[in-house]
Amino acid sequence: MAVIPSGVENGATGEGATWTGRPKAERAGSERIKSLEASEEARDVSTSLDMTTRLFASLHVCHDDIPHSAALNMAIDEALLEQAAVPSIRFYQWHSPALSFGYFGIFADVARYAGERDLVRRWTGGGIVFHGDDLTYSIVIPVSAAAFGESPTSIYEKIHRALCTVLNANGASAVIAGGVEPGRSGFAKGAAATGGGYSCFENPVHADVMIDGHKVAGAAQRRTRPGLLQQGSIQGVDLGNGLADRFAKALSGNCSERKINEEILNRARELTQRKYGATAWLRRR
Repeated sequence: MAVIPSGVENGATGEGATWTGRPKAERAGSERIKSLEASEEARDVSTSLDMTTRLFASLHVCHDDIPHSAALNMAIDEALLEQAAVPSIRFYQWHSPALSFGYFGIFADVARYAGERDLVRRWTGGGIVFHGDDLTYSIVIPVSAAAFGESPTSIYEKIHRALCTVLNANGASAVIAGGVEPGRSGFAKGAAATGGGYSCFENPVHADVMIDGHKVAGAAQRRTRPGLLQQGSIQGVDLGNGLADRFAKALSGNCSERKINEEILNRARELTQRKYGATAWLRRR
């Protein structure tokens, strides 16, 4: 997967040249221009976000910087949903290249990757997603949150519109896809599509995020009595420049950092052994 690199300045000009610096007045003028440009960009981003109706009044943000196995990552998401009190978003990593496939997926469709990737069946729907170079996140919305009252399709679209706002503020041309209505493939019931033998990023559906005709963000949901879980992946774009935090702030103007507590981790370990790490779950279809 190609990732658009960030620009890097190089001070040397010409082979073997030594940069001795510009005149002080010229450097000062240049710095003022850069400062003004940065301020203008910040105001533009703020204005764009102000124009976006934020989905959450407040949002807990967790940067889970410890890479986990695929099974434990799925288990943590379910444990967070079970104990959710306020909307939260978790950004997480994988300890090795991984592949997740939807609840209704067929194991035979992914079995050939077992020797090269950590395989896991998601609790949410959808198709095959390759993980490792992506920005993976989960959003949990408890039943008590106002946003839970919206339809799953509306939530999906609003989350992705917030992401589009952030990507476009950084110079991209991100749009919301038309495509197939997710509800027609069982998405509203927690299965973004029937069957799991296709790559999610080769098959955009309604409200996925697109840049130049290519899907760069998709997700799947699970709706339960405690709340709603959305698991998403962002790939094929510059994942630096604070993308995760800017995405969170586009979802809510009141973000606060949180860590995963031991109670959640203990429950996740239990779910890993009993469910996500079990052969019966992986090969159930």
